[in-house]
Amino acid sequence: MGSNADLPSRRSRRNTPPDGPPVVLPHVIITAAETGALDVTIDGAAFPPPAEGQAWTRGTFGALLDAITEDRTVAVRIEVRESDGTVFTDLIHVRKPTPPRPAETEPSQPRSKHTKAKPAPELVEVTGEGFVPGEDIAVALIVAHTDAAGTGHTRALLDASRLAGLLDDGVGEVVLLGRVSGTVRVRRLP
Repeated sequence: MGSNADLPSRRSRRNTPPDGPPVVLPHVIITAAETGALDVTIDGAAFPPPAEGQAWTRGTFGALLDAITEDRTVAVRIEVRESDGTVFTDLIHVRKPTPPRPAETEPSQPRSKHTKAKPAPELVEVTGEGFVPGEDIAVALIVAHTDAAGTGHTRALLDASRLAGLLDDGVGEVVLLGRVSGTVRVRRLP
């Protein structure tokens, strides 16, 4: 038997350092005082509130996260240090970009009376409550996803013409599933 030096390396591609520099997320430390005021640093540098004379507070925490993540276009590592010594750590991921709406263009040729215009979608609204504010909501028959509002409510608009082939005689149900809370709401379609 040979030594372990004779065996091939078991390093996987995952453990192999990349050719470029490592990815480093900005490190945000939020220290909460007993008064509710928040002291914020990003990579050790102070992150002041947007206006002079204002302070970050628990009430402005959502606005603070939006400012730090540039409306969730930058992923960050957040560490919240409470006044009682408790520390919470989380990663704030970037939001999926919303595809731009196509520009309204004028047709190059006028439409004749025989040209068929694309029909406007017939939307069906499905609502639910009890979700965690901002959580991702799965809409099943998985045809769409939506987010919960700051109040924990959600709303999905579905194109009825896309659902027509999926449902028997227009009778069916839609499931709203909170990916964080596990909240499930089942709604019958009209």
